[in-house]
Amino acid sequence: MSADWYFMKKGFFGGAKTVGPISEVDFLKKIEKGEIVPETMVSSTSKTHGHWLHLKDIRAAFQYWKKTHPSANGAA
Repeated sequence: MSADWYFMKKGFFGGAKTVGPISEVDFLKKIEKGEIVPETMVSSTSKTHGHWLHLKDIRAAFQYWKKTHPSANGAA
């Protein structure tokens, strides 16, 4: 099952901007590229039931981040 994801991106003047919906494939690509990090607030209707959570609080997503960023594992 595919999920549409949203995430908060810091704006130019320090505010937050909601980005999405993006597909789960694009979501994983953004994690790989480091655009979405453990402290990023993310939401999905089907995965988080519309609640905003830090990426690090979503077990599967955080495990994927740790797998794709092995050098940063001690920092998160």
